Amino acid sequence: MPRTILVGDLHGCRTELELLLDYVGFSRGDRLIAVGDLIVRGPDPTGTLDVLYAAGARAVRGNHEDRVLRAVAGERHVAGEAHRTAIKALRKRDLAWLQTLPLWIDLPEHNLRVVHAGVVPGVPIERQSPRALMYMRCLSPWGEALERRGEGLWGKAYEGSPHIVFGHNALPEPQIHAAATGIDTGAVYGGRLTAMVLRDGESPPPPEARRDVLVSIRSRRRYADR
Repeated sequence: MPRTILVGDLHGCRTELELLLDYVGFSRGDRLIAVGDLIVRGPDPTGTLDVLYAAGARAVRGNHEDRVLRAVAGERHVAGEAHRTAIKALRKRDLAWLQTLPLWIDLPEHNLRVVHAGVVPGVPIERQSPRALMYMRCLSPWGEALERRGEGLWGKAYEGSPHIVFGHNALPEPQIHAAATGIDTGAVYGGRLTAMVLRDGESPPPPEARRDVLVSIRSRRRYADR
């Protein structure tokens, strides 16, 4: 049966992506979806994109894709050194594909929505701030999106449906909340690359069983510092 494989932030870590796909036995019947931050900071942005192309993958736009595309469009003061390095490596086809990436992907057959960073609970997806979808990590006491790291993780406050799978906020272990799962486990920082693997029609299980659908592989090395 075909599976849906949702993979965490890649940051140009081609080797780790290939190792993960080998580990889960990815086949052409499977569907691969990345949670954004495909490029920047890691060693092989174009190679990573080539693996995604070959797999027929889909992805949402992350904050690093956003910054690269804004810099290429001429906006000043949005690209750091790592973004400029990636821009030099990217090909026209890469930039064209990155431009097509949506801010969210709905997978109703899994009762699941993919975003890069997060959502503000209680706000319909069409009214969410694009900035929040790509950059937020936490919530203020008043329910506002915050980009800095802190204790008020938005996933703790999110309830209901659909289940949200996201990345962006790199932590040593996956974030497992009642109705949200964070799968950025810091591959580019020497951590792990994590994926959620769902069978055809399967929804993410409750928190106590969530790890049954999560797999990860250890990074070969630390490619970047935070």
